[in-house]
Amino acid sequence: MARPKEFDERAAIGRAMDAFWVRGYEGTSTQTLCEATGLGRSSIYNTFTSKHELFVRALDHYAERGIVARTALLEESGTGIERFGALFSYTIDEEVAHPGRGCLVVNTVAEFGDRDPEIRARIDADTKRHLALLAACAREGQLDGTIDSAREPGDIAEFAHSTVAGLRLMSRRGAGRTAMDAVAGIALNGIAAK
Repeated sequence: MARPKEFDERAAIGRAMDAFWVRGYEGTSTQTLCEATGLGRSSIYNTFTSKHELFVRALDHYAERGIVARTALLEESGTGIERFGALFSYTIDEEVAHPGRGCLVVNTVAEFGDRDPEIRARIDADTKRHLALLAACAREGQLDGTIDSAREPGDIAEFAHSTVAGLRLMSRRGAGRTAMDAVAGIALNGIAAK
């Protein structure tokens, strides 16, 4: 009979996610993961097989949390431009609450580039989901007259996605709310109906 796990695997993944988010993959040692999760080395390796596998699971956990939060923002009532404004405000609020942490996905792209196909595939899938959500919001904003109808919804989605990533990078380099609010305002003006 298999021995039951004596810990909450999802909670351990969440705590590992926080450790990787702050330190990056390379900067997070196995000892740091043990301290973050409260697990011993053997429990980490028996459950997750490797640091890489735990990182992949943490990245998946982060991506799922992110898509749920952004879906809630972008599918709320309000005009298209209001929902894009809510997304940018939410991003800035997160960065002010956790200065310098940025986005785990953006941080991972910066750290790994294209050198790990498994991580690249996960980031591509996450990006595709976000772009579809943003493009749908752009189309709805064009229909309600608040988003520039001369632009392709897919292009607006790419621009908004890049703006969010840029806001996260601004935070990592120490920019404050005022600077991030200014960038968000310029971005909103860029996609608003003329």
